[in-house]
Amino acid sequence: MNSIKQLLVQAEAAYNAADWSLLIQYLQQLTLGADSEHPEIVKNREYLLKLTLSMLKMGDFQQRWEITKVLTHLGNIAIPPLIEILEDEDAEEELRWYAAKTLGEFQQPNAIAPLVELLKTDEDEELKAIAATALGQMGTVAITSLTELLADEDTRLLAVRSLCCIRQAETIAPLLSVVQDPQVTIRAAAIEALSSFHDERVPPILLNALDDIAATVRRAAVLGLSFRPDLHQALDLVKRLQPKLYDFNLEVCCAAAVALSRIGSDEAAKYLFDLLISPHTPLPLQLESIRALSWMGMSSSLKYLQIVLNQSNSETLWQEIVTVLGRVQESQLTTPAAEILLQILRSQHPVTEIASIKSAIALSLGQLGEMQAIEPLISLLADRNTSVRLHAIAALKNLDEEATHQQLQQLANNATLTADLQQGIAIALGEW
Repeated sequence: MNSIKQLLVQAEAAYNAADWSLLIQYLQQLTLGADSEHPEIVKNREYLLKLTLSMLKMGDFQQRWEITKVLTHLGNIAIPPLIEILEDEDAEEELRWYAAKTLGEFQQPNAIAPLVELLKTDEDEELKAIAATALGQMGTVAITSLTELLADEDTRLLAVRSLCCIRQAETIAPLLSVVQDPQVTIRAAAIEALSSFHDERVPPILLNALDDIAATVRRAAVLGLSFRPDLHQALDLVKRLQPKLYDFNLEVCCAAAVALSRIGSDEAAKYLFDLLISPHTPLPLQLESIRALSWMGMSSSLKYLQIVLNQSNSETLWQEIVTVLGRVQESQLTTPAAEILLQILRSQHPVTEIASIKSAIALSLGQLGEMQAIEPLISLLADRNTSVRLHAIAALKNLDEEATHQQLQQLANNATLTADLQQGIAIALGEW
């Protein structure tokens, strides 16, 4: 292990030789390790800062990325030179980008003013976005300055985005002040950020935003309310969200389906079922409804999926339903889910003529892990489609592997089986 003095000498040698990769290694060892407060390092911190800043100015993108970690560990002495770089309009754009990004990691009040000034005056939109993110990283120390920026139309959006990054209760009041802003992006960002707070001032704002003229705002409000199932009864959320299943905007409709699945009531399941079977519902929304019903983890939602599976004529919907049934995780629902799939295999349903869907059924039965699926899966080994046979073998392995293997061995000696099934069993045993 090199001593501190040796590392300092080696760092200087690497600097003189312009070996930037080696210099980074030595600087990281000196500043990121357990000895970073060693008296020798503290004494040479100004010199280490000089080496680090030279590295920041001359390194490539990756080297600059690594050296910023060294800067933050050197402490507040790095702030003034970083501000100097940030304020130098003639400096390389990427260098100013890194200066802004690094200043945000210090979370020091004296780094706020130059970042705020840049938001007000600089014309480089990308650099302003980085500065806004940096202010957001600073947390509560930047809230007062960001709130002041809300008054100016030119800086309001960036200020809101910065406040959204902070996620502290102190940002609620300034964000509430812009939920009716003329700019759609500002309203949407504020609604999204406010949704993360369990504060009594927020739900009325979200309910009001459900009827905003902008789809992005309506969608943000729907998703925000979806994380408040605790308010389901108090705000009658199911009734308030149900109309959004038929919104003019498809993304809002899909968000409403997700929201109702998170609330998870029988009433919500019925609304999703009605949407699913409506002849006017576009296919992407039907698929979202199927997924939403499966996520609810309720017996009623499984029954609705079974009805659609039996009554629909859409191969796409059949495929999606048998797929989501295999993802059911609630212990009390895996048996009913498996039974739905087994009934399909036993029936004369058109699904049994489609190889891709039979493969999906086999996969889902394997995922559910219900032992009553062993014999139906073994029957699929006789299928003439290679994919179906392989999926059946994989599913059988997911069940009780030893019991399944024994049953296959017993059947292998049964001369009364069809040739196709005998061949399938032989292939399956070969996989064991």
